[in-house]
Amino acid sequence: MFAMRRLKTQSVRLVSTTTTLQAASSTVSIPEDASLKKRRTRPFKTRRPNISLEQPRDWKRPLAHGVLPAFDEALKFIKADSEALKVEMQNVQVSLRAAEHAPEQDSVAIRQMEAKLSYLEIQSKINFPEVQWKCANGMANMSKAVDRHIIEQRWRKEGALDLLMERVHQMHVVPDAVPDFHPSFDLRVSFPEHQTKVVSTVPKYKFVEPGIYLLPEQTIDPPRLHKDVFHTDERLYTLIMIDPDVPDEANNTYQSFLHWLQPNIPLSATSPSLISNINSHTKYIPPHPQKGTPYHRYTVLLLPQKSQIDVPVVEMDQRLGFPVREFMAKYNLDGSIGGGAHMWRGEWNPAVSRIYQDLLKTGEPVYGKPPKPDRYADVRGKNRYFL
Repeated sequence: MFAMRRLKTQSVRLVSTTTTLQAASSTVSIPEDASLKKRRTRPFKTRRPNISLEQPRDWKRPLAHGVLPAFDEALKFIKADSEALKVEMQNVQVSLRAAEHAPEQDSVAIRQMEAKLSYLEIQSKINFPEVQWKCANGMANMSKAVDRHIIEQRWRKEGALDLLMERVHQMHVVPDAVPDFHPSFDLRVSFPEHQTKVVSTVPKYKFVEPGIYLLPEQTIDPPRLHKDVFHTDERLYTLIMIDPDVPDEANNTYQSFLHWLQPNIPLSATSPSLISNINSHTKYIPPHPQKGTPYHRYTVLLLPQKSQIDVPVVEMDQRLGFPVREFMAKYNLDGSIGGGAHMWRGEWNPAVSRIYQDLLKTGEPVYGKPPKPDRYADVRGKNRYFL
């Protein structure tokens, strides 16, 4: 059905092609040092300048006047809408002052007018391109209500909060570590990037995605904690970092280890984004997942306080088996009404042995699966054919 034919060998063509290339290469003169020269690759300079609160930039129109009439009309409409909302704000302010000075104050009506006034203030500025551009480029002024609203909505609706809650519930941090938790502000954690070579430069810190794996050598030093808080008044928080996955041999279960504790941290929307002075109470102990155990879930919590609390320093011998739930109940720390949270995972590697030796100064435990019982131990080694 199919016609079979023998293919001709192409060795002659290959030889002739090779000889042609050799002949061509022998006739072309190549400078001796041309092959020794290395191509110099110049790093491309970024087109976008560094923009931050320390290096601010002004918003510039993407199009000049008259280039796109629709764009010009849109800006005019946004400005006219803003002016109309400001007029409405003035009317609400007059009504609010009248309600506050009334002989019989209506607290419900006053709260409604205050909420409406805050809403109108945000809506009168939120549609301007320069406001959105500054918030998107790290120049948000958290003392302004509109900037706080934009940053909070981005955190809640663009995936950061969803990813955190997905990892917290998917990896059972809730309820293994804490009974319940509902974050009210954005807490970000940064650690140094992993470097395969020993370098003398200052390590570059990088934000940690919730739930990823970090090496023990990356977490030797305390992390940097960054926050985006959305309340203008100053409130107190307690920092707790725990590991709920330390084996408890006596009870054949797991127990918590307290890595870090710092109460009475004042936070507000206008305080610096980088949280400082958080390692003066119960000092930070780096993660040290035990050999032979599954991955450990290192959880950082910022729990809201109702008032200033007096917490004694937790000694080293009291960190293992730290009762997290009892501690939260004793000092009225309720994560279900707000706060911040973050978590990552870690596994054993040889760097953990150095942490036990140099920092903890204790012997390193090693765990593993229990040996299977030998059902033939009684008859093993005996002659099975003679009594």
